[in-house]
Amino acid sequence: MKKRFICVTITLIITAAAQGYAEHPDMLRSNPQAITEIEAGTRSEASAAWWGFDPEDATNCLQAAIDSKAARVLVPYTGAPWVTRPITLRSDLEICFEPGVTVLAKKGEFKGKNDSLFSARNCANIVLTGYGARLRMNKPDYQGDAYEKAEWRMCLNFRGCGNIRIEGLSLESSGGDGIYLGTTGEQPWCEDVIIRNVTCADHHRQGVSVISAKNLLIENCVFSDTDGTAPQAGIDLEPNNANEKLINVVVRNCIMENNSGAGMLVYLKPMRSTSEPVSILFENCHVRSGKDQGIAVGAVGDDGPGGWIEFRNCTVENTRYGGAYVYDKSAKSAVVRFVNCKWSNTSTVAKRQERREPILINLRRESITKKQGGIFFDDCVIFDSFDRPALKTEEDQGEKGAVNIRGRILRRGPGEARADISPGSAECDLEVSSL
Repeated sequence: MKKRFICVTITLIITAAAQGYAEHPDMLRSNPQAITEIEAGTRSEASAAWWGFDPEDATNCLQAAIDSKAARVLVPYTGAPWVTRPITLRSDLEICFEPGVTVLAKKGEFKGKNDSLFSARNCANIVLTGYGARLRMNKPDYQGDAYEKAEWRMCLNFRGCGNIRIEGLSLESSGGDGIYLGTTGEQPWCEDVIIRNVTCADHHRQGVSVISAKNLLIENCVFSDTDGTAPQAGIDLEPNNANEKLINVVVRNCIMENNSGAGMLVYLKPMRSTSEPVSILFENCHVRSGKDQGIAVGAVGDDGPGGWIEFRNCTVENTRYGGAYVYDKSAKSAVVRFVNCKWSNTSTVAKRQERREPILINLRRESITKKQGGIFFDDCVIFDSFDRPALKTEEDQGEKGAVNIRGRILRRGPGEARADISPGSAECDLEVSSL
């Protein structure tokens, strides 16, 4: 019944769009008069096809529509892809991609290491919507010998931008990230960004990279099949400098599946105690079938930022490596909390000597932190198929112990419910009991 409802819904959307084209065929052909009205300010909405759709290369047509004075630009379904070279966005712009539209990166183009399908720099007030529409690049080409190796050929590249909304689009096969939220010298963060009902699939580096953001909401999205160059995560929160921000970042109701890196990755090594405290929430997110860690938090050093990173009501299942991996996390810096999270069938590599605990807390580099800890578990559950500790703390350079590992974990599986806390640990009050 559910499948039939979805099919009917999609059919109604596409049928309505087709009826709209039949009633307004002028949306699909050149229209110099309408363009004149746009430039005169007597018309605020435009069809990109008015500038002359070319199925071989629609770059000039689409860019001209974006550069016009139209507040809203419709990209209509033409029966053929909108084949383009890199496109530059501007402020105060809404682009609506109609159902069925494919914007396709032109073969043999995007030779520049930073060439992205759509880019915006120091812009504000941009809306991109496209339920049933695809923005697609050619990842295998960029990974080949004809292209200089790079990881910055994004589908959507926003730097130093504010008041951005991206909704309904499918972003596919870039040479970098599906979406990149970065910085400029003038504005070292993106602000007031909503990413909703978006799919990011088959990207070279990340589904989404968040370098610096304030007031970011990502919800009801799917990040899948990232594979190409590290970190290869579904979503990666990773600043480059101490003056960047991760403030009021919320990732909610998202799925991360079949990525070669972690499903959810937070890596804060460049941040310092002088950075603004971080506030990061992953809520109701699900990681499955990953080739690495389910959740990874790394390099929150002794001189790292304050604040908090919380995973609430998140689940991880069927990952090749650990369910949660927290490494080089200082006991003095931002708190990491897992609240009502569940892990099932994690760390499933075939070789027993490589099979690690579902949750691993590891001090790898003393140059980042001398004492790891500050990690809390609130009513979390592990479903395991092996007789092993639910959680382990360890240090690669001697047994210095952990500090302030607390909370409650329930475990179902063979053997005794237990944790393996390294010698020298202090202020650790972690209860692990059978479910």
